Amino acid sequence: QVQLVESGGGLVQAGGSLRLSCVASGIIFRISRMGWYRQAPGKQRELVATITSGGQTSYADSVKGRFTISRDNAKSRIYLQMNSLKPEDTAVYYCNADFGYWGTEFAPRFDWGQGTQVTVSS
Repeated sequence: QVQLVESGGGLVQAGGSLRLSCVASGIIFRISRMGWYRQAPGKQRELVATITSGGQTSYADSVKGRFTISRDNAKSRIYLQMNSLKPEDTAVYYCNADFGYWGTEFAPRFDWGQGTQVTVSS
């Protein structure tokens, strides 16, 4: 059974930083493409960043230059380093996985975890 567990969220002032973590179990992590999503109140879930098994990354325009996605295959974890946070980054952040290649549309394959809340105050 696949399980995705996110952590690391919190309350931070605008301009601050947070590092999110996601641990994945029940999947062959090293061959999975992983992604971070977020969902703000009243809005649809949106894709924020992805990373392939080979380390190729992609980002939503809204976070380019501020967020960095990384992975540790030995620990079956991905991370999202978030710098220069803005109030509009406030959302619940989730991770998921697919088996696609860099440049193709990310299609989350598994049930969502509980997410981790990020709140950025102005």
